[in-house]
Amino acid sequence: MASSLTTRLRGLAVDTRPLSVPAFRRLWAGQIVTVIGNQMTQIAVPVQVYSITHSSLDVGLTSIIALVPLIVFGLYGGAIADAMDRRKLLMLTGVALGLTSVVLWVQALIHGLASLPLLWSLVAIQSALFAINSPARSTVIPRLVRPALVPSANALNQIVQSTGVILGPLIAGVLIDAGGLPWAYFVDALTFIVAIYTIVRLPSMVPEGARRAGMSSVMEGLSYVLRRPIVLTSFLVDIIAMVFGWPRALFPQLSATVFGAGGLGWLYAGSSIGALVAAVFGGWLTRVHRQGRAVLFAIVVWGVAIAMFGLTHNLALAVLFLAIAGAGDMVSSVFRNSILQTASPDAMRGRLQGVFTVVVTGGPRLGDLRAGGFAAVSSPAVSSVAGGAMVIVGIAIVAVLVPSFRQYDARNATAMAEADQPEGEPAETA
Repeated sequence: MASSLTTRLRGLAVDTRPLSVPAFRRLWAGQIVTVIGNQMTQIAVPVQVYSITHSSLDVGLTSIIALVPLIVFGLYGGAIADAMDRRKLLMLTGVALGLTSVVLWVQALIHGLASLPLLWSLVAIQSALFAINSPARSTVIPRLVRPALVPSANALNQIVQSTGVILGPLIAGVLIDAGGLPWAYFVDALTFIVAIYTIVRLPSMVPEGARRAGMSSVMEGLSYVLRRPIVLTSFLVDIIAMVFGWPRALFPQLSATVFGAGGLGWLYAGSSIGALVAAVFGGWLTRVHRQGRAVLFAIVVWGVAIAMFGLTHNLALAVLFLAIAGAGDMVSSVFRNSILQTASPDAMRGRLQGVFTVVVTGGPRLGDLRAGGFAAVSSPAVSSVAGGAMVIVGIAIVAVLVPSFRQYDARNATAMAEADQPEGEPAETA
């Protein structure tokens, strides 16, 4: 009986088989430190903006300054990733990101050099480089591991991301309190040395059917998305989840009026804790083949949890519901990414990942606007409950209207991708 229980527990643990592939293992190990470093800068920048201007409005505007390059270069960055050796692109953007972090460190270190225009310029440059780097990084996964292990590889990446979101701010807080802002930027710059080393050792990865990057290439990618229901729906369901269910804009008000100041950090960490736990115990993900249904179910879980979050006045329950929501979002993200990576041709993956970058960064910003607007005319509780309900209704409508997404089966990814393409177009190899 003990042996049977041990076997079941091992089956729940995250599938680490992708780490047996040396190239993927090196890339994953490099991400561990770079994500933590990036999160430290994400904390240091708003702290520095506020120290310069003493204005929360300027802190909020900094987020918009970062969003615009993410959207613009996310689309174009995907086209670049489909036009050149992705290993070389990762190296170039990695070096440039490291240099940007060095400049952030220098401007924070030298008294009198820091200014809001300089800081905003560096944030915009950093966001543009990240938007180019991110699609290329995602496209290499199906080139490094076999299709059956793609969900497991994405789950391992989710562990890195969730861990970084939790540890990065904590480490940044300690460093900023102990030694000042320059230390956070300095550590972030150092992490890129590790990242570049892991990228240098990757194999060359020239896209199949590589073509010149340009506006026509970007439009071709957008047309590909719009003309394929499975691909389009993978983006649409995330937009529904984030725009209607994203709760973070409510946390400051809830902290001040319901949970108390000590609850703010727990509210922000709640979803990341759930995502991390779900990823660590995500061994079952590799055994799920009906990935379309899994995405729909996971987002419904997200919606229900967000609605329940709005109904509670107990901090522990609030964090629990946020953790459940984060777990649902993690599962949705793993399978949505896996669908994009396995149901699309290699020549198109960069542009699809560029759209993915825009969606996952833009959706939460629109969600902030929706949640804050609803709360302003009603209450945070009404905003959360109504948002969660709209997520559930929206996903139910999608499930009925797009049966091909609901029926998507990873075991027949190539056949389903061919069936998803418009009539008259030549077949493409996924």
